[in-house]
Amino acid sequence: MATARFPERKVDLAVSNYSAPVLGSPLCVNGTHWILYLLEECVENIWEYCSVVIGLISMLCFLLSTLPQVYEAYKTGKVEEAVSFGFLFFLFSGDVSSFAGCYLTSQLPIQVITVVFYIFTDVILISQFLYYKIKNMSGRKRPLLKWMCFTWCGAATLALLVLPKLILDTSTPLYSQTSASSKSVELTGFICGYVASVFYLCSRFLQLYKNFQRKSTEGTSYLLFALAMMGNGTYGLSVMAVLPALRGSKQTFLIKHLAWLIGSLGVLVLDFFITAQFIIYKKKKRISLKSSALLKVPEVEPLLCEEEELSVL
Repeated sequence: MATARFPERKVDLAVSNYSAPVLGSPLCVNGTHWILYLLEECVENIWEYCSVVIGLISMLCFLLSTLPQVYEAYKTGKVEEAVSFGFLFFLFSGDVSSFAGCYLTSQLPIQVITVVFYIFTDVILISQFLYYKIKNMSGRKRPLLKWMCFTWCGAATLALLVLPKLILDTSTPLYSQTSASSKSVELTGFICGYVASVFYLCSRFLQLYKNFQRKSTEGTSYLLFALAMMGNGTYGLSVMAVLPALRGSKQTFLIKHLAWLIGSLGVLVLDFFITAQFIIYKKKKRISLKSSALLKVPEVEPLLCEEEELSVL
């Protein structure tokens, strides 16, 4: 596993039934064809099939999670007040570390492309944050700043289309390396996994502090965290789903996934606290709005009622 958001699909004969390419022999005889074609993974039983499908759902949740926040920031224009820059920075750092793990352990193409897409969405969020911060500080529209932002996002989009192909062409599979070299590279990839988990956890702590400091979650889209919770939850479930059909050591399998399980499930727990903040601060806002509405009620209403009674008499 080389990305903290998608289950491991690497060539590992100890924990997988995927066989290394051999000239003249099929990769997978009884596997699911569409999974073999898209993910290059041999899936021959219902447990592995469920693991892959749940993993794809997890990936989709993460791919969609940043879109609501981009729209919320565009609608309010006050992203620097609502979102902690540390949250965005550590999220970006976590994805870069996760990408390093993907590259060093020669993961599947879909994993590399996915983690590059995560970095791309992080760049968009950070660019949007800096744009509105500079714009709101100046107090007036800056056409040059707007065009610079569009140019930067265009360059990031171009890099998103070109970078995965370049990375996949220059990467070296683990089975083509020497035993000592592959172990060293794999160990470095696992270290990157632990570093990524730390970055993901730190990002949530900083956003929790930002919300607590403001006593509000206004300007932050809850769908960002709701979809992230679904992604992290389904990720953990996809890893556990494959255990009943695992042919190798379950303990070894869990140890190899431990860094990313800590990161995903730890972030899931912290997102429950952020959910609690959304509920508490929204309830307080409703109470304050009701109290302010009651204070604005004219005090002459009872007098008007008394005047109407006298006129009737």
